[in-house]
Amino acid sequence: MPTLLQINVTANWGSTGKIAEDIGRIAISQGWKSYIAYGRATNPTSSSSLIPIGNKWDMYFHGMQSRILDNHGLASKTATRNLIKKIEEIKPDIIHIHNIHGYFINYEILFEYLSSSGKPIVWTLHDCWPFTGHCAYFDMVNCEKWKNGCNECQHKSTYPASFLMSNSGQNYKKKKDSFLSLKKLTLVPVSNWLSDLLEKSFLANVNKRTIHNGIDINKFKPTQTTNQSTKTILGVASIWEKRKGLEDFIKLRELLPDEYNIRLIGLSNKQIATLPKGITGISRTNNFEELLEHYSKADVYVNPTYEDNFPTTNLEAMACGTPVITYRTGGSPESVTEQTGIVVDKGNIEQLIDAIETIFKNGKQHYSTVCREHAVKYYNKDDKFNEYIELYKSLLK
Repeated sequence: MPTLLQINVTANWGSTGKIAEDIGRIAISQGWKSYIAYGRATNPTSSSSLIPIGNKWDMYFHGMQSRILDNHGLASKTATRNLIKKIEEIKPDIIHIHNIHGYFINYEILFEYLSSSGKPIVWTLHDCWPFTGHCAYFDMVNCEKWKNGCNECQHKSTYPASFLMSNSGQNYKKKKDSFLSLKKLTLVPVSNWLSDLLEKSFLANVNKRTIHNGIDINKFKPTQTTNQSTKTILGVASIWEKRKGLEDFIKLRELLPDEYNIRLIGLSNKQIATLPKGITGISRTNNFEELLEHYSKADVYVNPTYEDNFPTTNLEAMACGTPVITYRTGGSPESVTEQTGIVVDKGNIEQLIDAIETIFKNGKQHYSTVCREHAVKYYNKDDKFNEYIELYKSLLK
């Protein structure tokens, strides 16, 4: 029985944690033994055996160092050495890394061990952090220093934030030395956009294979909805920060007629309290039926993200029969076709309004069937994540 170990900041929690959970579930169904090592936040109902890395005090100490010294991923030494002891016990055939940022692991110690182990390593890249000296995304500041070596980071106040020192140059070198030390590494970017960026980074010569994210198309599907008197625009985010486009929704509210209602899911109570009239704010919900109803009731899903890899909310909306409008940024446009929605220039509010009016002019029913078919055909998570199992098998050969 082959053994799989995945390493991620969360287990069966949040987007990357649920991806790891589903990969483990499919592996188990095909006769594998599955473990997930995680740093924080877990759903204990996981089908895989869970391995906690460190504790909350270790995470707090790591976070404090990151904020003061800008040395994210270089604390948690004891927690990482304990993880290595556990890896030696379970002897996995494949080690699959996801997000190793998040204040829980020391990448230098981990990669030194992985390099000496000689095991095949798969690394799914959910953002740009692995090849920058600091940030997870750099689109909003149009930075290209990551191509040749970071320095004097202008984005250091963003995650993983540093409020004092800027150490991006040294971080860049440490990452490059550590990550290129693996001889059996396969990178898996989850978008063509990220794959193209890798070709310009210090990871350009590492083996890679793009595997897009998927969703549960049996859960995300159209539901029966009653007729609405208002035209409903939906936005969804786990955390509404500047890069997710909250300010653009507020601009939309100022410019659109009153008959349009904007509904935003995932806002904090503080954000909800400051919303203008005509925007309905809803806090993050773990009630799936409630989320499904919002997707199905909406006339259009708008995703004005300024930085993103391959957002699954686009897929969820389409699977529920709702057309998508998104900015031409990152991997967000890759799932949207002319039949399932509209892609507009990043930050162009006039184009965004024109796209919204076009969707309403055509009517949601013009898009619904093809949206659903597109999601089912290309983004069924069982099909997408089974590609990982086939990748594992090819590496073991």
